[in-house]
Amino acid sequence: MDLIDIGANLTHESFRQDFDDVLDRASAHGVGRMVVTGASREGSVHALEIARASGGRLFSTAGVHPHHAIEYDDATDALLREIAVQPEVRAIGETGLDYNRNYSPRDVQREVFERQLRIAVDLGKPLFLHQRDAHHDFLAILKHYRDRVPAAVVHCFTDTGEALRDYLDLDCHIGITGWICDERRGAHLRELVKLIPADRLLLETDAPYLLPRTIRPMPKDRRNEPMYLAHIRDEVARDRGESREALTESSTRAAEAFFGL
Repeated sequence: MDLIDIGANLTHESFRQDFDDVLDRASAHGVGRMVVTGASREGSVHALEIARASGGRLFSTAGVHPHHAIEYDDATDALLREIAVQPEVRAIGETGLDYNRNYSPRDVQREVFERQLRIAVDLGKPLFLHQRDAHHDFLAILKHYRDRVPAAVVHCFTDTGEALRDYLDLDCHIGITGWICDERRGAHLRELVKLIPADRLLLETDAPYLLPRTIRPMPKDRRNEPMYLAHIRDEVARDRGESREALTESSTRAAEAFFGL
């Protein structure tokens, strides 16, 4: 059974020169399908275009990352609603709150987060969520909408055990990336990942970001790509005391159910 990378930023400019080779390497390493992240107005359009051209191998999300919330307007909302009904688009997001960088004012982030939550409610779509250093506000807002959407994944989870329990209590899925391989920032995830039910654990690279620090040899360009999902799978399986085969099957089944694949 092949893996599913539930979060790959394949619209990133670093993939333009060798896009087909990136997909071929992913396939050679057991990564069959990928969900291309839409994180801005233009990026969501591009993600859909890539998914449409993939012959059913790629899917996409449609959303505006909190970094770009300041750019969100009525036209953006209308465009996301138009994009999100397309069959390739399987979730609303990447949306949420990011108080770490504050590229957009916090009040604007909260307003734009709620607008995208309403899109998910109106269209009956799952949520692809981002949260960094904003757990309290993020959770408070999400609670008002969670029971009106079919599913929600907290993408690239890096937070505390308390935050993890809060999300699991809301029946959220949890996305684990190569952050777990970072001994400087992600060591706590090696214990927390054991607490995630198998049917709510999803795996992702967040390529080209978050290259796992335990890869040997390191690629010279330090670019992450979907083929390294197999490495993340191996690390998570070891931490959970599972076989690679068991984690591949459970995470793939969970992703298929979440995205309706």
